[in-house]
Amino acid sequence: MILLFLILLLVTAILSGAYYAYRVAFYSPKTDPEAKPTVVGDAYDPYRPEMRRIFQVIRERPCEFVTVTTYDGLLLSGRYYHVKDGAPLDIGFHGYRSSPLRDFAGGSELSFAMEHNLLLVDQRAHGRSQGRTISFGIKERLDVLAWVEYAVKRFGKDTEILLYGVSMGGATVLMASDLDLPESVKGIVADCPYASALDIILHVGKTNPIPGWLMKPLVILGAKVFGGFDIQETDAYRAVKNAKVPILIIHGEADSFVPMQMSNLTLHNPHLIKRITVPGAEHGISYLVDTPRYHQAVREFVNSIL
Repeated sequence: MILLFLILLLVTAILSGAYYAYRVAFYSPKTDPEAKPTVVGDAYDPYRPEMRRIFQVIRERPCEFVTVTTYDGLLLSGRYYHVKDGAPLDIGFHGYRSSPLRDFAGGSELSFAMEHNLLLVDQRAHGRSQGRTISFGIKERLDVLAWVEYAVKRFGKDTEILLYGVSMGGATVLMASDLDLPESVKGIVADCPYASALDIILHVGKTNPIPGWLMKPLVILGAKVFGGFDIQETDAYRAVKNAKVPILIIHGEADSFVPMQMSNLTLHNPHLIKRITVPGAEHGISYLVDTPRYHQAVREFVNSIL
């Protein structure tokens, strides 16, 4: 009887820890799709006025709200910005607990300057999209297919498509690189991505009171039991080896959230992957730190594939 009690106590403790890991890492209380940029850290201070300016510009730009249904039945929302008939289409995927307006305020300026049409997606469990579980790119990579299929159906198979992701969105599009993408998808741009969902969670979780040796199994179990997915199902390391389109990776050298080495994927597919790093750039602001170089890198990449 005592043994049974101890077993039940142990199981309860493990499940409680797994649920705690799920709530901290994967559960989303949703984010305001209109939320203004609120990044914390002195490194961002010099760029705050420009962050506010470009955010306000994209926020006020007219758009069409569109939706798709995912493979598992969620309704996802996106904002479509029309620039020119027959133009290439950029599809943007934002980061963890962020929003497309925040993460693509700068990137949208570049898309419009290149006269590309733009579709900014609210990732699952964010903004106007349904869902409560963030899977760090595991399920989201399949949502990429849903948006691409929507674009092909609406704009035609001859419309050239560029997939663009920031932070978790960057990891998402990289993980989607080995999927059966239609020929319309011509390339991928990933800004400050991580390669492994588990690695980034364990890295950020170093400040968590749970010791590292215990945190890993709890994260894996929490994702499986309460999130309904296997966090080790895939990662960018495996995906890019079988990528079918060219990839440009951009990463700030001063990134303290997603360390620069987490996007060092060039050797995994040297024929298709190009990577540039931006000195002095914290997480997600390479565009602001060196706008001319960012523009040049993306334009050269786009010109080489379209």
